[in-house]
Amino acid sequence: MSAPQSTLTRSHGAGRVVRRVVAVVLMVWFALPLLPLVLWSFAESWTFPDPLPAAFGGRSVEAAIAFGALPALGRSLVLGLVVAVAATVIGALAARALTFGAVPGARLVSVLLLAPVALPPFAAVLGVNVVLLRAHVPPTVGVAMVLTVMALPYTAFVMRTAYGAYDRSYEEEARLLGAGRLQVLRRVQLPLIAPALARAAFLAFLVAWSDYIVTLIVGGGEIVTLPLVVASAAAGLGNDAAVALMSLSAIAPPVILLAAVLALGRRGRAGARGIPEKEVVA
Repeated sequence: MSAPQSTLTRSHGAGRVVRRVVAVVLMVWFALPLLPLVLWSFAESWTFPDPLPAAFGGRSVEAAIAFGALPALGRSLVLGLVVAVAATVIGALAARALTFGAVPGARLVSVLLLAPVALPPFAAVLGVNVVLLRAHVPPTVGVAMVLTVMALPYTAFVMRTAYGAYDRSYEEEARLLGAGRLQVLRRVQLPLIAPALARAAFLAFLVAWSDYIVTLIVGGGEIVTLPLVVASAAAGLGNDAAVALMSLSAIAPPVILLAAVLALGRRGRAGARGIPEKEVVA
């Protein structure tokens, strides 16, 4: 018995080392292109052919603030969160209904949910913008609505995959124990699909966070988000350090959210290995 156990132990240890090496390689692969951006953000002088900046400083921070980076960052965060919440809720409801057969014409509905991915964004937004203007929809509301529709294919796909592996017997057992609909939702359904909800919300947030066309056309200049500020600064500011700093600030929130989603996914997998048989009803 000792020989097979030692072999299995060695195999498990080797697999763990391989996974760690792959993780480190991937981290370096994604982080390496950001290194010049970090150097540019605080470079006072960097001329060719010097491999590193000749001097560092913080004037890029002042230039970025003067260009309106902070208010634009706040608007982007609010817009991303609003779209993430709306698109995730709608996508989850649609995915549950489609998965469990509660929608007539499910194939047609699925095609309509995926349509925003197939349509050319610029042409679609121009047409939608005319409708929103004639309906007197405020630009802020219009941008949020259009971005929510654009994010629905991603949230619906993620949630439909999650509901495809969802075991409804837990809900039935909770109802047999006396739980109401809200208790089943709060204590059974949401904990089981929480990792999928986090992934869907992350994708919806990315759609809104990185958008340029919808915010520019539908917003009509009333909503100035961080991508608009970065593009405008890159075109006319002439301060490479400030542009690099604003670009770096545009990367930070998605990276932080991605780390949170991965952490939640690990917790979800750990909890799914064995659900304790505890009382469902409070």
